[in-house]
Amino acid sequence: MLHPGDALSAKRRLVYVLLLGALTALGPFTIDLYLPAFPTLEQDFDTTAAAIQLTLTGTMIGFAVGQLIVGPLSDKVGRRLPLLIVTAVHVVASTAAALAPDLLLLGGARVLMGAGAAAGGVVAAAIVRDLFGGKRLVVMLSRLALVSGVAPVLAPLVGSWLLGVMPWRGIFIVLAVYGAVMLVCSLFLLPETLPKARRRDRGTTTVGQRYRQVFGDRVFVGVLIIGGMSFSGLFSYLSASSFLFQDTYGFDAQQYGLLFAANSVGVAVGTQLAARLAARFGPQWVLAFSTAALLISAAAIVVTDQLGWGLWGTVVPLFVFMTAAGFTFPCVQVLALDRHGSAAGTAQSIIGATNFGVAGVISPLVGWIAKDAGITATTMASVMVGCSVIAVASLWFVVRPRTVELLTP
Repeated sequence: MLHPGDALSAKRRLVYVLLLGALTALGPFTIDLYLPAFPTLEQDFDTTAAAIQLTLTGTMIGFAVGQLIVGPLSDKVGRRLPLLIVTAVHVVASTAAALAPDLLLLGGARVLMGAGAAAGGVVAAAIVRDLFGGKRLVVMLSRLALVSGVAPVLAPLVGSWLLGVMPWRGIFIVLAVYGAVMLVCSLFLLPETLPKARRRDRGTTTVGQRYRQVFGDRVFVGVLIIGGMSFSGLFSYLSASSFLFQDTYGFDAQQYGLLFAANSVGVAVGTQLAARLAARFGPQWVLAFSTAALLISAAAIVVTDQLGWGLWGTVVPLFVFMTAAGFTFPCVQVLALDRHGSAAGTAQSIIGATNFGVAGVISPLVGWIAKDAGITATTMASVMVGCSVIAVASLWFVVRPRTVELLTP
């Protein structure tokens, strides 16, 4: 056995996949589940859409900062304690959001909700790295990447359904219950996976040393850029899709939901195929394919829109883009975490904070570019093209695939 997880039974590995996947999904659901309630919140609090959107910004800031705190802490004191404490904060903050009498308190609760949800994805990936390495690490991380890629797309759909059966405050009660279930499951089903000896590995005993270790790795920096750009391309689509497909193409709620579902299938297929291909050929070469596909498909949307090919000229290359993003996400995690087992929490926290932080800055560019003429497929895809160009450049000029060693068995 090369890694502790090699001794686990298939049943136990399944428990890890389900529990860690649910923990990973807590973050995207915390961020996106209430998006369909924005118009209702605007009316109830008698405020502007921009003010309501600030609660989303606050959530993403809390999520990014929370990851940067939880990750290094989990490398120092172990995985369980930070996970339990921060998830408990999420439960309390979600309850406070459900009871918030004004927008200011709702915004404060949302910041704490974001910070509280941060532990799930960071600790889940770190636990996988504690237990697995090499090709099995690829498979396990592909399961988490499936969740992290699909959850942001599905969360608004679930939120729309919840709004049909309960007021907007009920969404935060649902999130509080979700967090409480994760807290109980983590308490009773998730053992500590980081031995005390590994918390004191030479050169990684302090937060500063762990940050210097990961940022001193050229490959880590390169895949960090690739992940941030891929995620930003995904969020550019998410931020523009409701305006593009409902206002421009005339989709109703059901058709819009079907589009989201189809693109979710693309992400799911990409993440699972990536695991098989990365184990055989190496994740760096899967990234060579997927980043090129991101660029070509995003550029195709611009071209087909300019040629006036209409709806199908947009949705077909968009599906390819989402599938290529699915190929990209697990390979980024594998290359980042396989090289930094002693600082896995720190490495994953940097990846998560970068993904959501950069996406939060870049995705609004779609609206800024289209502020005079309105959002079109071209304005949406222009940002996606820019993100893809940076991802391709980072792969070939920073990561340099030919210099990356193959995965161990």
